Formats: sequence, structure tokens, C-alpha cells
Amino acid sequence: MKTILVCGGAGFLGSNLCSYLVNKGERVICADNFSTGNMNNLKDLDSSLFSIIEHDITEPLRIDESIDEIYNLASIASPPLYLERPIYTFKTNVLGALNLLELANEKDARILQTSTSEVYGEPLEHPQRETYRGNVNPIGVRACYDEGKRAAETLFFDFNRTYSTKIKVVRIFNAYGPNMEPYDGRVVSNFIIQSLKGEDITVYGDGKQTRSFCYVDDMIEGLYRMMNSREELLGPVNLGNPNEFTILDLAQKIIEKTNSESELVFCPLPTDDPTQRKPDISLAKSELDWEPKIELDEGLDKTIEYYSNLLNI
Repeated sequence: MKTILVCGGAGFLGSNLCSYLVNKGERVICADNFSTGNMNNLKDLDSSLFSIIEHDITEPLRIDESIDEIYNLASIASPPLYLERPIYTFKTNVLGALNLLELANEKDARILQTSTSEVYGEPLEHPQRETYRGNVNPIGVRACYDEGKRAAETLFFDFNRTYSTKIKVVRIFNAYGPNMEPYDGRVVSNFIIQSLKGEDITVYGDGKQTRSFCYVDDMIEGLYRMMNSREELLGPVNLGNPNEFTILDLAQKIIEKTNSESELVFCPLPTDDPTQRKPDISLAKSELDWEPKIELDEGLDKTIEYYSNLLNI
């Protein structure tokens, strides 16, 4: 049995990862400051294998017992929320990475950083490979998140080169599914909630911008395989579904699946919002034997059911 620290463990991906690891019989410590995480996401976990530490990773984390692995999923990932708290978002991404890397050194633990497709910015390469260096506006309103994640990657590789820290880095493309907060402003949750309530669906821009949506179960399996990959594989490795859809495609699917009478309302595209997203997952396929298995239609059905039950709609 390993002892595994999941930082940001009460959030969307973190809580799903905690459940996955506990179900595998691992001992899991969840660290979260609950600024965006939700205790209800953890209510069904076996307490004999699971414990919670309330902690903000912008401050050093002290743990007395041995730790085998650390997953860093602690970050504000909702665009409306990180636009409200840009400095704190940047501090969480950078100081959080620094503090957890120092903890990994102290414990001689493997540590995995969940980076993001946002490091590619408004891409000039399509689909995006890990070798692409990105096109990010460092002084834009989204830079607190984009550049914060890029800086965290820098820290991870510098720690590896300087201290031989056992690092793993993945870049996540648009995960969705149960335990995502219903009102956190991400497109899948926005559209489902608006559609279930019969409200207008807000489409930013002309809706022709594309995303590649990866269901949470596939994403968690990818994180686990990366953590347990050969030691020499540091990353970054793209994790996402290479099937590309326009925002209008997504809206139409959700309207049909919910039998909604919602109408589309078009709003200006937010500053620096990328118009294309599609991962090249060749590296994940060859190194991790991983690719998504759950297509968008099936994943949306599961997610709509989750939100319907959550909101009693």
C-alpha cells in the first residue's frame, strides 16, 4: 500500500482521483483549502484509507509520515474565478509548485504536476504537440493561469535537473464530468445547467472555436498511468481527447440531450480566449498505452445525469 498525497483533492479532478486511488486500496491524504473544492465530493470515501488536511499550498506543507507520491491538482481552473483572483491564482500555481517540490525532495516522493493545454495559448500549431512552445500573452488577463502553469513546469524541470527530483508533468485538455462545480463558468457545466433550467445558452464569440473534451474517468486513468510510468519519462505528456468539436456542436448536443427549449445567445469572445484546441496524444499512446475510451455523447449523458440529480431538475 502506498501513501499518496493529493493536493486539491476536494476539487473536480482531485476528488475523482482520490476515489480512484482509494478504490485501488491505496492510502490517500487529501490536502485542500476548500476555496473552490467541495467537501461533498469526498463524502463517500472509505475513512480507513482516507484523510483530509485543510491547507493552502501557497504556504509550506508539513507532513510527519512518509509519502510515496504527490499529485498536484491544486489550482483555480475556472476562468471567471481566476479572473477575479489573478494574483492568488498565480501564487497558487507557482508557490504551490515550489512548496510541493520541496516536500517531494524531503520525502523522496514522485510528484506529478497537472499542467494545462493553456500553456499553448492561442496556438499557431494544430493539433498541439508537446514540443510546441506556445503563443501566450504574458500580460493578458488570462496570464495568471497560463503563465502560472508555465512557470510551474519550469520549476518542475529545474528541480529535476538540480536535485534529481522524481517529476512527472502532464498537460490536460478540457476535462469534464461529475464533481465539476455547476457554476464555475466552464463551458460544459455552463451549457448543461442553462439547458436543464431552460435558460438562454451563452455562446462566446461565433461558436466556431473548437475544443477537445475528455471525460473525467479517462483523464484520471491517464494521470495514474503517468505517475506509474517508467522513471525516465518526465513529460510533458498531453492528456485529452483528440476528437475536436465546435462550441456550437457542443451546445446543440446538450440541447438535444436535455430536450431543452433554450436558445443560443451570442456574447463577445473574452480576451485571449483560444480559438482552437486539439491535443496530439501520440506520446500518451506510445508511452502510457492510453487513449480516451468515452466519447462525447456518452460522457455528456453521464454528466447531464449528475447535474440533474445534484440540482433536482
